[in-house]
Amino acid sequence: MLMGMQQVILKRSDGRTPNQMRPVKLQRSWIKFADGSCLIEVGNTRVVCTATITDKVPPFLAGSKTGWITAEYGMIPRSGVQRSEREAKRGKQHERSVEIGRIIGRALRAAVDLSALGEHTIIIDCDVLQSDGGTRTAAITGGFVALVEALHKMREQNLLQSRNLPLFGFLAAISVGIVDRVEMLDLSYEEDARSSVDMNVAMLEGGRFVEIQATAEGAPFTHEQLIRLLSLARAGIEKLFELQREVLKDIV
Repeated sequence: MLMGMQQVILKRSDGRTPNQMRPVKLQRSWIKFADGSCLIEVGNTRVVCTATITDKVPPFLAGSKTGWITAEYGMIPRSGVQRSEREAKRGKQHERSVEIGRIIGRALRAAVDLSALGEHTIIIDCDVLQSDGGTRTAAITGGFVALVEALHKMREQNLLQSRNLPLFGFLAAISVGIVDRVEMLDLSYEEDARSSVDMNVAMLEGGRFVEIQATAEGAPFTHEQLIRLLSLARAGIEKLFELQREVLKDIV
């Protein structure tokens, strides 16, 4: 009886094991006119990330000879099960979109030596085409690919301070959580909706964490569970690094 109960608990709707990621696909240069772009597919989640190089910086950096990286995030009306209203129709962005954009920008800045950019800003736009969980982590992972393409373009145009790409390492992100008392990697929307703990993790190479967002939606979690979830996330992110390296191998 106990074995049967355990089998039911461990079963995921798509047949994955608790430590198994959804299939991930990265397509570089997906948008013709962008300075860098990437379509990332994580299971049924699809996010297109584009990079734009500008020759100005925020006012607080004027005259500093230092660059900036920022991000914006949004969802197209039918990216989810129900149609959502266009933010342009409301006249302003949803608070959730603004906050996720800040998170993406903050994570991407941690991967780059901004002083090497000169007074340039790279804008990363992340548009969710289809949402099935993990859109912000997919945006960080795909946004990094688009960002590296833009940095390569700056190098080709002699806009960087050196011929080396000013990267502190590869950057990727993934979700983990506790669902039905089981610690799981890469939650789908259905799993995220019924999780008791939901966590998003962004990490640089070498196990250097950039962003950890963890919330107990139901029961509180222990220190031991936190450590196991971080280890689970790190294992998943290491696999994302491999995919990024493969798709960027000709320019990094």
